[in-house]
Amino acid sequence: MSTLYQDRPLSAPLQTPENRPYFEAASAGKLLVRFCLDCGKAHHYPRSFCPLCHSSRVEWKETSGRGTIYTYTVTRRVGPVPYALAYVTLDEGPTMMTNIVDCDLDSLSVGQPVKVTFKASEDGTAIPMFTPILS
Repeated sequence: MSTLYQDRPLSAPLQTPENRPYFEAASAGKLLVRFCLDCGKAHHYPRSFCPLCHSSRVEWKETSGRGTIYTYTVTRRVGPVPYALAYVTLDEGPTMMTNIVDCDLDSLSVGQPVKVTFKASEDGTAIPMFTPILS
């Protein structure tokens, strides 16, 4: 029997001056990551310095919104609604923790291609999540 995704309440994220552009872009349907001008690598979670080389020369860049599932788990006992918690590796390089939504949760697999979608939190802030790319 398939476990279909169901919407569930999402807590509002804590917004700070450091991550506010990330959530503002999400509200506009864009997924941003920080990109280091010194080592040339993208990183996630947004921060004001590069966690790879410690440079403070970082800027926001829009991603393609595509990636692959690195790993995932489907929680069925934590609350009234099952959901998939996953790490998705973006085509641009960084891996981010997220949810996989709008799909049959039992059909997910490691390496599966996904694309970004946005779900509203309790205060209306858009939260980037991912859904499988169907061929």
